[in-house]
Amino acid sequence: MNSKVFTTLEYSKIKDQINTFLVTDAGRDQLATLTPSSDYDQVNEWLKETADGADIVRLKGEIPIPNLTEIAPFLKRLNIENASLSGTELAQIKKLLVSLKVVVDFFDDLKTNQVTLRLIDQLVEQLDLMPEITANLVRSVDDDGRILDGASSELRSIRRSIQRTQTNIRSRMDKFIKGPDSKYLSETIITVRDDRFVIPIKAEYKQKFGGIVHDQSASGQTLYVEPSGVVESNNELRRLQLSEREEERKILIELTESLRPYTETLKENMHLMGHLDFVNGKAKYAHSVKATLPILSNNNEVKLRKARHPLIDINKVVPNDIAIGSDYRSIIVTGPNTGGKTITIKTIGLIQLMGQSGLFITANEESQIGIFDDVFADIGDDQSIEANLSTFSSHLDNIISILDQITDRSLVLLDELGAGTDPKEGAALAMAIIDAIADKSSELIATTHYPELKAFAYDRPNTINASMEFDVETLKPTYRLMIGVPGQSNALNIAEKLGLPQLIIDKARSFTDDTNQDINNMISELTEQTRRARIEAEDLESQLNSAEELHSELKEQFDKYQNSKEKLIENARVEANQVVDKAKQQADEIIDDLHKKQARAGQAAVKENELMDAKGALNALEVEPNLKKNKVLKREKKKHDFRKGDEVLVKSYGQRGTLIEKQRDGSWEVQLGILKMKIDPNDLEKGQATPEEKSKYRPRVSRTRSSGISPTLDLRGERYEEAMSRLDQYIDSALLAGYPTVTIIHGKGTGALRSGVNDFLKSHPRVASFGYSAPNAGGDGSTVVKFK
Repeated sequence: MNSKVFTTLEYSKIKDQINTFLVTDAGRDQLATLTPSSDYDQVNEWLKETADGADIVRLKGEIPIPNLTEIAPFLKRLNIENASLSGTELAQIKKLLVSLKVVVDFFDDLKTNQVTLRLIDQLVEQLDLMPEITANLVRSVDDDGRILDGASSELRSIRRSIQRTQTNIRSRMDKFIKGPDSKYLSETIITVRDDRFVIPIKAEYKQKFGGIVHDQSASGQTLYVEPSGVVESNNELRRLQLSEREEERKILIELTESLRPYTETLKENMHLMGHLDFVNGKAKYAHSVKATLPILSNNNEVKLRKARHPLIDINKVVPNDIAIGSDYRSIIVTGPNTGGKTITIKTIGLIQLMGQSGLFITANEESQIGIFDDVFADIGDDQSIEANLSTFSSHLDNIISILDQITDRSLVLLDELGAGTDPKEGAALAMAIIDAIADKSSELIATTHYPELKAFAYDRPNTINASMEFDVETLKPTYRLMIGVPGQSNALNIAEKLGLPQLIIDKARSFTDDTNQDINNMISELTEQTRRARIEAEDLESQLNSAEELHSELKEQFDKYQNSKEKLIENARVEANQVVDKAKQQADEIIDDLHKKQARAGQAAVKENELMDAKGALNALEVEPNLKKNKVLKREKKKHDFRKGDEVLVKSYGQRGTLIEKQRDGSWEVQLGILKMKIDPNDLEKGQATPEEKSKYRPRVSRTRSSGISPTLDLRGERYEEAMSRLDQYIDSALLAGYPTVTIIHGKGTGALRSGVNDFLKSHPRVASFGYSAPNAGGDGSTVVKFK
């Protein structure tokens, strides 16, 4: 793409704005080389990356990339034998490697949160974390390049010795500062000269101190003396410091050698991080100017919705709808100067350059751009009446160059075509140039103030007139583009509004022919119709946007409700289980307490008031549910709304029967074949027994050889599983036999069989109560069971 158009349309200013969002040298290098591409696949890939970045900016703020200095110059030295990197350079490489882990973790988190990306996550997968190298650098070098104690055990040992020696020296020199000799000092401080600890002594007391003079003040009144008592210690400190430097040098060499095999890997990591930074910068710029992802057209059909010039304040710029390449391939914008024609063609040109550079464009969503092989522009800012031949020649040279280069996939922008020469010749030349461009099938947007081009555009195929709206009432341009409406001269209307005598106005109009007057009237009417249509369209668009916002808000609220509903149900289940567990625990405690009271009472029965208290405690555990709005519970309740004569299912036997009479204790007398039985209402359900229910609630009554059944079941000596099976069959048989009370003999033993019997009886729906026998009747070796 020709470089001249970048200057004409101020493309570099867009890059300057993006640069403010970059934090790495590599990212800035990539921005510096950015130019628009005419390759559809390349532009599409760039835009997908920018769209990924925009999604991340919207969801997370930005990709967490720190300020990174370009490490390429450091890596070059790795290829030089015996060369080593400095601590500062190693710190920059460490910073890069540490940031890789942060970025990878960031994208893993996006993946965990099911954030779908298009391309950028594939770049992240190419990052090489180099964990061992990273850990070694983190252990050895701090962010400022200082070698850390953890770099080697030898360095740690040397630095501890240095610290001890310094402490010893300071301890000795404190005697001079705090002792009687302090009066000879200029200041009671310990300082350093030539890497040795010294004290400031008044010059006149020099003889009172042995030692070495290392420096003196500018006035000569103070001498910096190393007392003789610490000379050897200072010597030792100096030796240790030299050892420290040597060890640090060895560490730097070792760290450099560890990096040498990974030169290309480091370079690729830096490039990828720079590219992520570049994508991040493009996305943040798009967010700052409210730019959107454009649709790409392979046929170069441009359809911009509310396009804005990106370099004009968003609160001041007037957006315009611009379309070209489908119904027409040339737009001729006519009308007087200062109406916004130039800025309009600059807008479409700059937006095209942005889009073909992989940037979002300053237009509403669903806007479409083309993929032009080149964009040419001849736009002059000097539009004064002093335009001379040299200006005309300059523009003509540029147009000649453009005509030599354009193809059927080019976009041409010409401002004030034919200006700077005789109006008639200029108009004729403009029409010839437009035809020449049409012959090449290029797309063209040209501005002109020549009225002759209005009829020209009307007569030419694939060409349409356009103009900039002008408000005659306020005598100001509105800067709105009107496609299909040619520009009109407002000179007489403006003069009339400004107060020029009507006589002069009328005479001026008489000089214009009827055809021109009719054309002006027609244009005026078209302008008004277009204005009204625009206002109505904007009103409808506003209503549509409001409706879409409301729909989006309602959908968001509904999604939140759906998510929270599942959580609430799960929480309710957890709480319900906790309540049930607590109720079971309390019930077990009440029953155990009754057992203890019964055991203490011996043969005597538990007092009636104690039983009432226990029953009240058990009843207190029951919480009545709110059934008013619970349809499931309503249906369940309806199943148990019994009336005399209803057919019911006795669940414990899986048999169908008929209700005969309700008893005082709440139970029902049920006719089961030839049997009449008292059944608890909880064991009843309206309707007939299905095959599945009969299978589920199959009878377990086992008939003995005798026509009767014993009121006592002895389970002693039986295995647990067999005993529980016999107990189950025996209880059913005892219920059918109509026994009100039975005794289960389980013995004492280990207590396992007794616990099993108790657990079974607790869960049986027909057991009213149970307890151990009296001490003289077996005590806790047998259990007496009472049925409902």
